[in-house]
Amino acid sequence: MTGGRESRTLHDPELLARLVEGAQRGDALAMDELLGILAPYVGRICGPVALQDGADATQEALIAVFRSIRQLKEPAALFGWARAIAVREALKFTGRRRRQSTVPMEWEEAPSFGDLHLASDIADALQRLAPEHRAVLMLRHVEGLSEQEVSALLEIPVGTVRSRLFRARRSFRSAWG
Repeated sequence: MTGGRESRTLHDPELLARLVEGAQRGDALAMDELLGILAPYVGRICGPVALQDGADATQEALIAVFRSIRQLKEPAALFGWARAIAVREALKFTGRRRRQSTVPMEWEEAPSFGDLHLASDIADALQRLAPEHRAVLMLRHVEGLSEQEVSALLEIPVGTVRSRLFRARRSFRSAWG
């Protein structure tokens, strides 16, 4: 979480709580500020999982977040709660994509890495993984969640998380080499 507004708000739990409470009351300014904070975060989660549908998954996740913001009981849990919604939406989009097309997926725009060749290689390796494998790999290694947290978030047993991680890592290494 490196964005300006995003990181400033993370370091100020009182501001985050005020924004969430304002959004829960329907305050348009609070909702706009919260959207500016959550959009990059949710996009970083949806992009690696949903690939070319990352932007659409991000949009759907943000819509779901704001539709159900009143259900969030603890403002400090906002990012974890939004992460769960983002992963769920990204996986929905990958499921739709698999049912609709067998055409290989590509990034619509280059990832924001310094080395575009490296980014292309990473994108290619990620593209070859099953969506479920991309999700556990991203949650474990990009978001830094424990296997137990990934299990709870995806509502799958820890053993399934471990086997998906094993397969994802093996497939990534194979695609990378």
